[in-house]
Amino acid sequence: MAHDIKRISTRIGSIAESATLKVDGKAKALQAAGRPVISFAAGEPDFPTPAHIVEAALAAVKDPRNHRYTPAAGLPDLREAIAAKTLRDSGLEVGPSRVLVTNGGKQAVYQAFATLLDPGDEVLLPTPYWTTYPEAIRLAGGVPVDVFAGSDQGYLVTVEQLEAARTEKTKVLLFVSPSNPTGAVYSEEQTRAIGEWAEEHGLWVISDEIYQNLTYDGVRAVSIVEAVPALADRTILVNGVAKTYAMTGWRLGWMVGPQDAITAAANLQSHLTSNVSNISQRAGIAALNGPQDDAEAMRVAFDRRRKLIVAELNKIPGILTPTPQGAFYVYPDVTGLLGRTWGGVTPTTSLELADLILDQAEVAAVPGEAFGPSGFLRLSYALGDDALLEGIRRLQTLFA
Repeated sequence: MAHDIKRISTRIGSIAESATLKVDGKAKALQAAGRPVISFAAGEPDFPTPAHIVEAALAAVKDPRNHRYTPAAGLPDLREAIAAKTLRDSGLEVGPSRVLVTNGGKQAVYQAFATLLDPGDEVLLPTPYWTTYPEAIRLAGGVPVDVFAGSDQGYLVTVEQLEAARTEKTKVLLFVSPSNPTGAVYSEEQTRAIGEWAEEHGLWVISDEIYQNLTYDGVRAVSIVEAVPALADRTILVNGVAKTYAMTGWRLGWMVGPQDAITAAANLQSHLTSNVSNISQRAGIAALNGPQDDAEAMRVAFDRRRKLIVAELNKIPGILTPTPQGAFYVYPDVTGLLGRTWGGVTPTTSLELADLILDQAEVAAVPGEAFGPSGFLRLSYALGDDALLEGIRRLQTLFA
């Protein structure tokens, strides 16, 4: 008689599917079935990757050097380009040895937590958060500690909130500016105050800067290591080309940090995945070192859509949409729509509201439960202008 052996490990079995990818996948399945669904779910630019980046990749495909293994930590030229970008945009001077190239920003996030956390270590997690953060923390044996900031405070946590959540087990602060899912950007003063607090208490900081080049209204996302240079010895910056250059499918990200942390993460990667695709790395060099005109044109288009979606959503009674200063998301507070009947359905959570919207308006949005507490929706405005306006018109009709 066979032993009753558990088929899937508890550690892996407890991971939830990415909610954003799940909603986007459902929307695409409905579209494939002929339903005219408009999806605000995926955090993915609708633009093609700029032509000069694609041309660099095409040339790389034909070069036999790229058909072989290369250093697990990344091509030297790309690590130099990332170091230059880090100085240019984050105000931190590092050598290429303090750069590790990863398969997308998501791998950089995972490896950063895996490198720093021991079982039971706590991570202060400003909430609303990107859906992958708590799962990556738990996979590394850590404990996510939510620190919630609602729409009333612009989705920005305060030093006082962080201090109230800190315990003797706190090891890491996650800092994200601009934020996914809210688009909120911390001011230089707020960033400095949080950085000085983290430095005072000897905490590590993992700072996700993937959206740092997508800001609006003259706002600049100041890196926490620029605001508090003393933190550089205990900060890992994670970043990538996906959002700024419309390269989500190229899977190219990176980590920048102290030498011991980067060496340890590189050792992990040498066993986990080895080097990133050389074609993507060559494309990344072209992205970072080449002309930035296309990236700026995309940012300008996002800005136009940002203004449109905020104005139109705020015409709907019961929806409160703070104006984001970065990324390409809005995060409306929809508590005013809950407990009311729409088309014969009375949603009491944002999860139920998102299902109602998909069923009755054929619009896909990600519910707040994916990012923390219920009562919110995340809508990406990284889709075409016409689709964006039509989707919002459907919501205005549904909730009239």
